[in-house]
Amino acid sequence: MRPARLAPDSAVRPLTVPPVPPWPGRTVDIDWPGGTVEVHVRDTPATAPDAEPALYVHGLGGSGQNWTDLADLLSDRLDGQAIDLPGFGRSGPALPGGYSQEGYAELVIRWIEASGRGPVHLFGNSLGGAVVIRAAARRPDLVRTLTLISPAMPVYRPRATHRHMLPVLVVPRVERVVERILRAATPHQMAQGMVDVCFADPTSLPEQRWDEAVAEAEHRLGVPWGAVAYVRSVRGLVASYLVPPGRSLWRLAGQIQAPTLVIWGHRDRMVDVKLATRTAKAIPNSRLLVLRGVGHTAQLESPRIVARAVLPLLDRKIRSAVG
Repeated sequence: MRPARLAPDSAVRPLTVPPVPPWPGRTVDIDWPGGTVEVHVRDTPATAPDAEPALYVHGLGGSGQNWTDLADLLSDRLDGQAIDLPGFGRSGPALPGGYSQEGYAELVIRWIEASGRGPVHLFGNSLGGAVVIRAAARRPDLVRTLTLISPAMPVYRPRATHRHMLPVLVVPRVERVVERILRAATPHQMAQGMVDVCFADPTSLPEQRWDEAVAEAEHRLGVPWGAVAYVRSVRGLVASYLVPPGRSLWRLAGQIQAPTLVIWGHRDRMVDVKLATRTAKAIPNSRLLVLRGVGHTAQLESPRIVARAVLPLLDRKIRSAVG
């Protein structure tokens, strides 16, 4: 593990004002045992002919829109795609096997294969970080580089701020209770809750991004699987903590072959920043960047800094491929 270095500020163009709108999306069918799975994909077209393919995977309760700014900033180097995991964003409900990390990782692998774009530069935040770790460990041939932003690594003692969620894990049919709570909330309240927990400074969210977050919350409240997807994905996270050591996410992290960048917000309220160093040490060829004054979704809160950190990773991979 080594400290990450940043590209010069001039290497990343300024964010546009007003921010770019969410990238156009489409629904694709991915082959799955017994049929197909409908997944929503947003494309960020590259602005350079020699751009390399990238795939972005969001966290719990998020969507492909979480990558709008970062994908734009990297579009002169990367031809980006951001997927909505089943149960979230504009995708359909659960995979046939449920909301497990293993199922999501298999979906990522199948999409990279079906799109014919591999190997890709793979990005993941939170739950998406855990998913792409599994995908990269299982199929190193499909991954050029790996960027992890506050990945949901296993912990065995919940943070005090999370203990109110424990009943979600044990109460039968708790999805119905959560659904009633969600139905009673307005889209504004739901969006505010997500921003408050994911941002170190919720007031830094641009007005346009706030309006988009409210629209996403409104869509989520309108689909019948919204509460189920959230609750069962949380259960899937906890289940991943309880597997035997030989199959744990920590062990899989040690099998990653791709050059890896680990980014963590120092004020992350969701996944303790104390896991940052351990995560980077677990991955053989990795660099670590901890961002002061940043929360759980650094790609949303500080996209230019994240883009500056990614560029040296891309350059190092390109040099090793050429040399």
